[in-house]
Amino acid sequence: MAELVQRLRRAGTSARLSKEAFHKLSAVLTMLILIMVFSIGNGAFLSVNNGLTILLQTAVIGILGIGMTMVIITGGIDLSVGSVLALSGTVTGMLVKAGVPVVPAMFGGVLMGATCGVINGLIVTKMRITPFVATLGMMLIARGTALQLTGAAPISQLGEAFGVLGNGSLFRIVEMQANGFPRVVFPGIPYPVILLAVVALVVSYLLRRRPLGRHIYATGSSEEAARLSGVNTDRTKILAYAMSGALAGLAGVVLMSRLITAQPNEGVMYELDAIAAAVIGGASLMGGVGNISGTMIGAFIIGILRNGLNMSGVSSFVQQIIIGVVVILAVYIDQLRSRR
Repeated sequence: MAELVQRLRRAGTSARLSKEAFHKLSAVLTMLILIMVFSIGNGAFLSVNNGLTILLQTAVIGILGIGMTMVIITGGIDLSVGSVLALSGTVTGMLVKAGVPVVPAMFGGVLMGATCGVINGLIVTKMRITPFVATLGMMLIARGTALQLTGAAPISQLGEAFGVLGNGSLFRIVEMQANGFPRVVFPGIPYPVILLAVVALVVSYLLRRRPLGRHIYATGSSEEAARLSGVNTDRTKILAYAMSGALAGLAGVVLMSRLITAQPNEGVMYELDAIAAAVIGGASLMGGVGNISGTMIGAFIIGILRNGLNMSGVSSFVQQIIIGVVVILAVYIDQLRSRR
């Protein structure tokens, strides 16, 4: 009997892995098709500079998507990440303006995001309010706080050091020409892209190799069964929301560093891009399913889609319509997969 149970478990795991692999492969094919479509008649799309632009645009979406994936796996949702991004970036800018060194100020912004995430987790677990309503409330609170702190005005003149994280790059090669002007031989790997890769590797290791990751999957698969197995589901949810908030804060720091200005109005609708990246990458809104590599593919699909539409001259309003359709289709496919 025990052997039969083990065989059934192995068969279930094998089927789940094959489904994940198929979904990931289909997402990769979708990304390649988008690249082919946008590159037809537009040679600049495949240029090195445009590729780096896509990487930079995807970095923020990817970091948000990683945090969103952890929350979605628990069976929740976090609608506040865009507003928390703005609040964290604003707090960072205010700290720098007050004379705090750049690095500690950036850590302060990430801490602000983590605090918002912890509050989300406490509301969901202790007050028993649904994640949709809890994080919707935090979305309004964080955005209103950012606007109130700054009077809805951007915080500028933050210094060159503040822009290093968002605009710097590794292995950048510049040579001086005979006329005395510099020429960029290789633009380098942008720091936000390196940061995204590090975050993706760390969180992927956490989900797959550490007890907390197993608890996150167990909570999303069946919260009651996880609780009966000894998992502290409330603690697991709070940690998931805290990490989502911290990563939203990190994304805010990166974005404001790119702008070298703290903008309290930034991050509007970013939560939809994060949700779309996670769901396109295979995360299930029913909980218990999702992985970071899939979310990265989903983030690049969103980034390529936005970049290609911009280069094709499509208005931002039409882009919103297209992204909205993509979100609906991704959720519909997720529902079909859950029914099967």
